[in-house]
Amino acid sequence: MTQTNLEMRIEELENVRALRELVDNFSILADKKEVWKQTELFTKDATVESYANGALVSSLKGTKQIGEAFEAFLANFETVYHINGQHVVEINGDKAEGTLYCRVDLISSENGKKINNASAVSYKDEYVYEDGQWLIAKRTSNFVWNDRQELNQ
Repeated sequence: MTQTNLEMRIEELENVRALRELVDNFSILADKKEVWKQTELFTKDATVESYANGALVSSLKGTKQIGEAFEAFLANFETVYHINGQHVVEINGDKAEGTLYCRVDLISSENGKKINNASAVSYKDEYVYEDGQWLIAKRTSNFVWNDRQELNQ
């Protein structure tokens, strides 16, 4: 193996790790409801589209619109909890595409009862390397299934 090949492989591994940290940080900030810090993980003109049962339910553009929508949505829940699973990326220079699988639990109080809205989500992402960091340029969320039930406490 040549030094050049080794350096290229190391750079690719560093980028894969940075992209994983990007999507994990997105989830952690959602769990903390730190929406405006979350928007810093997007390009200024990013888009977020969400689908449920194959139908488009939300289309957002730009960090201001994304932040306002995320903030309003998360305000409905006492607890937000993401568990990220598989994350596969393909890097092409300063652009990358990725697929992330995630379990999301959103817990609210309704009539004195704790209700868990659990969802399985797959994200199709487009990333851009800007100003020394990877950012999300486009996120397409597909809510694969949802389960709503009262929590036993």
